[in-house]
Amino acid sequence: MRKTNREFKLSVSFLREGRKYIAYSPALDLSTSGKSYNEAKKRFEEIVAVFFEELVQKGTLEEVLLGLGWRRFQARWNPPIVISQECQTVKVPA
Repeated sequence: MRKTNREFKLSVSFLREGRKYIAYSPALDLSTSGKSYNEAKKRFEEIVAVFFEELVQKGTLEEVLLGLGWRRFQARWNPPIVISQECQTVKVPA
């Protein structure tokens, strides 16, 4: 069976926590880390590939993507679009 590659544009946030760099995508609720920005970016690409491979193998691709807010248009899956990322001050009881 021939594998086909699909491409998606995903919103990915990169955070720095101490000496680690975190890559997180709300469209997949998936994150990973690395010792550098480039390592976090590379690891994110790898973990996304594994994530989709497992969904296909288990036959749960549609169920999981719909649960994450993805929509299917014709034969193409479209992730939810991040419209804003901002800092917001919130008050919490302490």
